[in-house]
Amino acid sequence: MPDGHEPGTGRRTRLYALTDGRTAAPRAALTMDTLITATPAAENAGGLPSEWQAILRMCRPPQSRAVAEIAARMHMRLTPMTVLLGELADRGLIAHRPPLEAAETSNVNLLMRIRDSLARI
Repeated sequence: MPDGHEPGTGRRTRLYALTDGRTAAPRAALTMDTLITATPAAENAGGLPSEWQAILRMCRPPQSRAVAEIAARMHMRLTPMTVLLGELADRGLIAHRPPLEAAETSNVNLLMRIRDSLARI
């Protein structure tokens, strides 16, 4: 249910229901450009809500996705997405790191891969 719709009803799940009413991640400080990758522990994480499973599938190594990209792909606002990602980080199911430094982004091949990835969205 990555798009937040309840099966068979055509209605979206309320954001506060997805986040249990929380408005901030408990410990993880995530920004919209923080890069997220699923950890090996995510492979054995059955029984999670479908939104969490969709995020973990989307971020399987070697893929790293920015918080903003994950939120866009899941059709969700940034605040609830950071709460969900914070929960996953607290459970050890995702790793997060700050975005690349300016020197790292001057690589033309990297910039072309980013452009191509954005074009596929």
